[in-house]
Amino acid sequence: MGFTCSVFITKWWKEAQDSSSSEVKRGIPYAASPSSPYGGPMKIFNNIFNSDVAFNLRKEEELSCNGESVEVGVSSKDYALVPGDMWLQSLKWHSDSKNSSKEKSFSAVEEDMSDVYPLQLRLSVLLDSNVLAVKISKKDNSVECFRRACKIFNMEAEPLRVWDFSGQTTLLLLNDRNKILKEPQKQTEQDLLLELQVYGLTDSLRNRAKKDDNGQYFNGTLNGGSIKSSSFARSSSSNLLGVSFEAGTIGLTGLQNLGNTCFMNSALQCLAHTPKLVDYFLGDYKREINPDNPLGMKGEIASSFGDLMKKLWAPGATPLAPRTFKLKLAHFAPQFSGFNQHDSQELLAFLLDGLHEDLNRVKCKPYVEAKDSDGRPDEEVADEYWRNHLARNDSIIVDVCQGQYRSTLICPDCRKVSVTFDPFMYLSLPLPSTSLRTMTLTVVKADGSDKPSPFTVTVPKNGKLKDLTQALSAACSLGADETILVAEIYNNRIIRFLEEPTDSLSLIRDNDQLVAYRLSNEVKEAPQFVFVHQQIEEKSINGKLILNWKAFGLPLVVRKNIANGSDIREVYDKLLAPFLEPEEDPADNNDDSGNSANEVGTDVCNTKNTRLNGSPETSDKEESDAQSGADFQFYFTNEKGAEKGSEIGMDELVMPTPMPERLYVLVSWSEKMVKRYIQPLGLLPEVFKSAFFSKKPQESVSLYKCLEAFLKEEPLGPDDMWYCPVCKKHCQAGKKLDLWRLPEILVIHLKRFSYSRFLKNKLETFVDFPFHDLDLADYIAHKGGQSSQRYMLYAISNHYGSMGGGHYTAFVRHGGDRWYDFDDSHVSSISEDKIKTSAAYVLFYRRVEDA
Repeated sequence: MGFTCSVFITKWWKEAQDSSSSEVKRGIPYAASPSSPYGGPMKIFNNIFNSDVAFNLRKEEELSCNGESVEVGVSSKDYALVPGDMWLQSLKWHSDSKNSSKEKSFSAVEEDMSDVYPLQLRLSVLLDSNVLAVKISKKDNSVECFRRACKIFNMEAEPLRVWDFSGQTTLLLLNDRNKILKEPQKQTEQDLLLELQVYGLTDSLRNRAKKDDNGQYFNGTLNGGSIKSSSFARSSSSNLLGVSFEAGTIGLTGLQNLGNTCFMNSALQCLAHTPKLVDYFLGDYKREINPDNPLGMKGEIASSFGDLMKKLWAPGATPLAPRTFKLKLAHFAPQFSGFNQHDSQELLAFLLDGLHEDLNRVKCKPYVEAKDSDGRPDEEVADEYWRNHLARNDSIIVDVCQGQYRSTLICPDCRKVSVTFDPFMYLSLPLPSTSLRTMTLTVVKADGSDKPSPFTVTVPKNGKLKDLTQALSAACSLGADETILVAEIYNNRIIRFLEEPTDSLSLIRDNDQLVAYRLSNEVKEAPQFVFVHQQIEEKSINGKLILNWKAFGLPLVVRKNIANGSDIREVYDKLLAPFLEPEEDPADNNDDSGNSANEVGTDVCNTKNTRLNGSPETSDKEESDAQSGADFQFYFTNEKGAEKGSEIGMDELVMPTPMPERLYVLVSWSEKMVKRYIQPLGLLPEVFKSAFFSKKPQESVSLYKCLEAFLKEEPLGPDDMWYCPVCKKHCQAGKKLDLWRLPEILVIHLKRFSYSRFLKNKLETFVDFPFHDLDLADYIAHKGGQSSQRYMLYAISNHYGSMGGGHYTAFVRHGGDRWYDFDDSHVSSISEDKIKTSAAYVLFYRRVEDA
């Protein structure tokens, strides 16, 4: 037989009960007396040969714990035997009370919380049904622990009394009496080996009487301990023996990294320091486990989490390896199995939901039909939705972490308004697009009137393609009869056109090369001609000279109705005009710029006539080149420009059917023409070219701005259409969110990670969030609520590094206004001015009640 209890100084335990909202329990007093009948010289002789510390506990019927007959805890050796599951709660209460008050009201035990050590004792019931015999032997304990036990249970200086608040001694006596009645012949005493975890009691301070503020003397203190049956004693004693820690440091236990589990450690440390949630799991939470909930996990997640919480808050604990919890997590959530890096917020969302279902007090969920507002007052509708929610969901997670927001949908056609109220566990706030991004593009005119020019514009970092085209149109003074076509260039070819206005700019990387073509709107129905250039390239392979065609320069685009090959050549000549290399004439070096321009223009015309009609003054080589299409040769090709189709002659074009939106033309250049023209922008500027040692300016946004962006009205996406009951069709309604009911614990998720089909991106925006006074009074729609709307920060889950990797840590407020950095197994103090960083990912706030 065995039971679990803990031992405290009675005065300390009584103060813990008085400060808590729980019902104060009555205790049964036991007076301790030496069990040895020897005294004087015989006592010394007995101590030499007897290695046991033995004493009896006799029930004192006339005393009561309410203080009416005797004051509780006035003796230095007045101990309280309390339920074992209340041990950690009491230690946490003591630590919190000590840190919240500058004047130390617990001087009796203030310096006694310095180490934890195990002590094993044997307990038996004597034939006298009101007496318990206690023995502590050298055989069961180490030399150091036994030496301490001798000092703790020394009753020569003053009497020792034990108050049983657990009721376990009464149960033990009752069981023994029943056993005697059933088997009167078998009345031999049987020892029960129990283990006591002694909290505190170092040697030098425990033997000197210390005076408290009320003038009472306190000597030895048995601050805390868990009594366990012998089957558990051996496994735990080795871990507790010799472990020491600083006073008041409970709750500062790290978690070992099992291999990319920093995301889990960060989330767990934040939850492990969440008020009320910690108190709940340090108490008797298992009585609320709902193993039959089909939406739950048979109570296994709650049990594993609760066991981990108790280990984290155990005094003197060393960094824990949360392997058991990790296995349970992977069993019920396979996405977290293995040792890949994951998102701490995703784990947090799963864990809170799993804990709620495992601890749901509702055994049979009733069917509740959601009703529309139908013009009823919002207060009435909100309360109805909340009652319906609580009818199916009632747990500590709902009590502490869940709030309610109002969702308003408006049909763009009939203006039908639908109002619903939904619960939330956390707020996922976007980082508003006040952060900007500079982008450089090359603008090319399709009429050949000017050379391509680079333009740098500033756009929202999370903007759309329409933001880029609007900024670019203003920068290059786009005409009313023009439009912009943006394309990405790679290896002198167009690899994609960016035409969807709603495409995210996050799809464009800083090292991409973009070109914006200014096309005419006068002939919108005309096809687009895309010209890709190629020239002969000489390569030496194994000593042999090999000629090969290779693309070069900037592809050119024009929108025009073209009937024959002559028109293609004419359009192409016009596009190339800005790239003509002017010929220098020594006799005309002093001519003005106007004459030079005229000469260049004349040269362009002559060159065009030469290409189209041929020249009688050409040499034999040039004649040979002309016969083989020396200047330019035109071919239809595919989108990649890798295939040569039929050559385009001077006659009428044979267009493919059906007519595509774009026709790709491959132009082969002769060596002579390559020399006469500036190669069309062989080097394009990148979208963003950062200096080698340059540092981007820190972008900053207020947490209130993030909240405003979350609450801003915006249309639903095309994949999230709303069915209007009036119009009888799906529509892209406008949606507006409003906070209605706030939880006691407010979890705020900053949406730093963005995902698309092609890219993953992380926003490094610095979010300026308040520490002590997050006031949401201006953001809550329900003004008649009785609860405070002010919050205080107590924990942060941080993410450092890039997307898909990086490292997670946690900042936690613990022990008053002190902050600690939980970096896996390493825990260290950190100043408050270092808490705000651009790594803040999930913020944890607790409500502050108005004074």
